[in-house]
Amino acid sequence: MNLLIFLLIGALVGLVAGLVVKGGGFGLIGDIVVGVLGSFLGGFLATTFGISFGGGAVGSFVLAVVGAIVLLLIVRLIKRA
Repeated sequence: MNLLIFLLIGALVGLVAGLVVKGGGFGLIGDIVVGVLGSFLGGFLATTFGISFGGGAVGSFVLAVVGAIVLLLIVRLIKRA
């Protein structure tokens, strides 16, 4: 059950980040990958720079979305180079 929730939240984070950066989602699997990797990146960046989005589920979701957006922007820069 926890894995299913993890994947659903990853898909939602990836979808939101895809809508913000590209204008659309990347399909279910792509959204999950972007969401999960973005969550890890957001957590890493937040601890590195000492940023806090508050505790709880909402703060974690916002942090994951910000991380996924940063990830997509990095991928976009690499693809253009």
